[in-house]
Amino acid sequence: MFDLFAQLFRFGIVGVTAAAIHFCVVVMLVQMLAYAPLVANIIAFFISFQASYYGHRRFTFAESAVLHSAALPKLLMVQLINLAANESLFYFFLSLHLPYQLALLIVLTILPMLTFIVSKLWIFR
Repeated sequence: MFDLFAQLFRFGIVGVTAAAIHFCVVVMLVQMLAYAPLVANIIAFFISFQASYYGHRRFTFAESAVLHSAALPKLLMVQLINLAANESLFYFFLSLHLPYQLALLIVLTILPMLTFIVSKLWIFR
């Protein structure tokens, strides 16, 4: 049981780091380059994916023997589904006229547990 909690803790560290990168990239693209929030969100998603994959690969699921060539395509598929959910929820919260920063924070807190479960049971199993 301790191993699961330790893994959840490591997942949280990597997830918060990736979410912070995601959030900062969106804000930078919107504030500095005048990107639309939904476009900035897609770009930020792919940038933060790099930190997420390598962080989970090397830290959260470091004990996994799954090869990079097997894990990366699975995680990419899960993350593309996650991107669709992320963008849909972001659009929904923006349509409620929430500030884009608040809408993004809400979205970035809703989806991570699903990613952990799928990662543990399928990608890095």
